[in-house]
Amino acid sequence: MSDALIELRRRLAEVADLENLGQLLAWDQEVVMPPAGAEWRAQQRATVERLAHERFVDDRVGELLDTAVPESELDRDLIRVARRDFEVARRVPGDLVEELAHASATGHEAWLRAREDSDFALFEPALRRNVDLRRRWIACFPEAERPYDALLDHWEPEMRTAQAEDALARLRDGLVPLVAAAPPGDDALVHGGPFPNDAQRRLVATILAQVGVEDRRWRLDDAVHPFAATLSPGDLRLTTRYADDDLDSIFSTLHEYGHGLYEANIDQALARSPLGTGVSSAVHESQARLWENMVGRSSGFWRWCFPHLRAAMPERFGDRTWEDVHRAVNLVQPTLIRVSADEVTYGLHIILRFELEVAMFEGDLDIPDLPEAWAQRTRAYLGLEVPDHATGVLQDVHWAEGLFGYFPTYALGTIVSGQLWCRLGQDIPDIDERFAAGEFGPLADWLAEHVHRYGRRLTPTEVVERATGGPLDPGPYLAYVRAKLAGASARLIA
Repeated sequence: MSDALIELRRRLAEVADLENLGQLLAWDQEVVMPPAGAEWRAQQRATVERLAHERFVDDRVGELLDTAVPESELDRDLIRVARRDFEVARRVPGDLVEELAHASATGHEAWLRAREDSDFALFEPALRRNVDLRRRWIACFPEAERPYDALLDHWEPEMRTAQAEDALARLRDGLVPLVAAAPPGDDALVHGGPFPNDAQRRLVATILAQVGVEDRRWRLDDAVHPFAATLSPGDLRLTTRYADDDLDSIFSTLHEYGHGLYEANIDQALARSPLGTGVSSAVHESQARLWENMVGRSSGFWRWCFPHLRAAMPERFGDRTWEDVHRAVNLVQPTLIRVSADEVTYGLHIILRFELEVAMFEGDLDIPDLPEAWAQRTRAYLGLEVPDHATGVLQDVHWAEGLFGYFPTYALGTIVSGQLWCRLGQDIPDIDERFAAGEFGPLADWLAEHVHRYGRRLTPTEVVERATGGPLDPGPYLAYVRAKLAGASARLIA
């Protein structure tokens, strides 16, 4: 192996280590850090991210990328992806990277206070800072046809705003009539409570153990906004949220498990390199949405899970059946809160946020007008009135942390999850019976083989096309939803 290739690998590993340390600081801030540490933590995170950035964009890395001689296909993939990342990162000054990290950390704390008081005015200065910093970041990419292209490409490489608008418009146009025609129902069985937290924790632990989580590599903690963090192939961290009045902890945990499983199954030969993580946010979200919905709301899952639910909460479910729960968790019923949304209306929540982001960065929406714009779209898409800022514009953490361009990947990932589920049904036609028997390994193995193991060796488009047999297409997801709703209507008539 050439000296240049050895040095390049070492430098890239050091950058990956620094980035993972930044993730650890962020995880700690959201899970266990005392609130008074926020300002110091912001400075610490900013320092680590600046050091990682400076280490990566050093002139020596550029020289090594030019002179390193690949000895395998893996080496060629490493150099190709590292070169793309290097050329993008070189555009962004180190001081801007540091400011973005600091604004993310302080924005998170400002969001927590504003949401608690349901007062957008308390959050507006932090949001404005994040938007202004991202405008500076966009200016580093003057070749972008539209400002939002630069934001979207950061999370979904090679995706353009017009492509996302087209895919999400097709999704929206398919979902709106399905929501309007969905049969009525009552989800009080799984909402309204009380659902004791200790019972939920026992149930969630049982579910995670069954799908393959073991304590040696994984941990689960509480967070205001659930997320997953992978610090190494042997350190996979999930978070969830428990509420006395719903069972959403089951679905948020499965969602985050989908993220964690993706990272856990990436070829370990790719660790500590630019190749050793998920290929894009949409592909990542496809894994989370698949486990949350295709698994977590399936009849097979509830045939297996229901005895454990009844054992955890006998007073609530002692005289119920798995069919009762399955029907309740699949009810289509618009809600104000995205993370509590049913599988069908969820996409409309994302389209709402995507449209507002594009309008903000393309000059069509001023920040002070954001709450009213949010309320107008909620009324138009979901038929609901927003009573306060906490259940409206302040409900998500993403803008507080400067994660602009991320929201559309939830819906794009939902589209991909439908394509994957269609292909899975062809390859494992008895998948629902496997779930009913508590067998989730065949699904995990299929995903590892067709999606996870590649890391970033393939492009997002290549991953989707290899795994599903075609390009991004909302059709399979809409067909999946139509079939589920047709079944619900048939049961209602019967």
